[in-house]
Amino acid sequence: MKFEAGLDAIATDGAQRIDAYPTRLTSAEKIAERLDPVLWSDWTEWAPLTEDEARHYDEKGYLVRHDVFSDAELDLLISTAAKLRDMPASERPADFVTEPGGDEVRTVFRLDEHSRVFARLAADSRLAGIAEFLLDDRVYLHQSRLNYKPGFKGKEFYWHSDFETWHAEDGLPRMRAVSASVLLTDNSRLNGPLLLIPGSQNEFIACMGETPEDNHEQSLKAQEVGVPQPSTIRRMASHYGLDAATGPAGTVVFFDCNTLHGSNGNITPDPRSNAFFVFNSVTNRPVSPFAAAAARPGWLANRDKIRPIDVVEGPITR
Repeated sequence: MKFEAGLDAIATDGAQRIDAYPTRLTSAEKIAERLDPVLWSDWTEWAPLTEDEARHYDEKGYLVRHDVFSDAELDLLISTAAKLRDMPASERPADFVTEPGGDEVRTVFRLDEHSRVFARLAADSRLAGIAEFLLDDRVYLHQSRLNYKPGFKGKEFYWHSDFETWHAEDGLPRMRAVSASVLLTDNSRLNGPLLLIPGSQNEFIACMGETPEDNHEQSLKAQEVGVPQPSTIRRMASHYGLDAATGPAGTVVFFDCNTLHGSNGNITPDPRSNAFFVFNSVTNRPVSPFAAAAARPGWLANRDKIRPIDVVEGPITR
């Protein structure tokens, strides 16, 4: 990995204020060609991915890796996640988000701050090390969270590009971020897995509609602003197809910040649970939001604790 400065390696907020991806438009949705690489590193035989894996990520905008963790590591991650989920409602901080119309935990944000085990997971070479390769830079956590989708009544999440929100509401200047989702339960095609439109990472959808004040309070339960029009999703799905990122517990799904994705509701008896980490290039740190009056809270978008992750090798233990 070269770790050379890229297009967005500019030191000042003022310089990065050039808006490469205008969005939240007042008149109509627009689609533009991506200006940034998807895979920032050149593959070599020393890369942490195979050449086929690197090519798949570059072309499809995502990568699924199976059997990443040992049974002992996976047991530790699952039991730690269960403790967080079962925290009494009276003790939950503001970064615990519940299901719409219910009291069951939907998402735990700042996962790395709530748990030493998950902080160690975030720094693991099997996650952060691969993120460094994909982005060709040191990385930090822009966001971390634990996602639950309970059986029978887990709600859907509509199609969207994470980058559109992170650019509009958090101020990420360029597309130099990757998400890693660690499956803590089996994710099948039936229990609301991550759905993706492969190839969509190469088109930026500038969405229509201004950002409401405190939009995150609504969007965390059901996103309505910053989502593509149904006709656009239909066209992209017809052109690129649809994929489901499935696998047993212990699978890791990496996907580019601009890949269109969403998930169906879960009416099966089988819950779905994932630990989710957003790795952003240290040279792509957030500036003031490009399409919102104020930045989202720190537990949604890290602005003040931007420190390069020291990547750790070896097994995850207590």
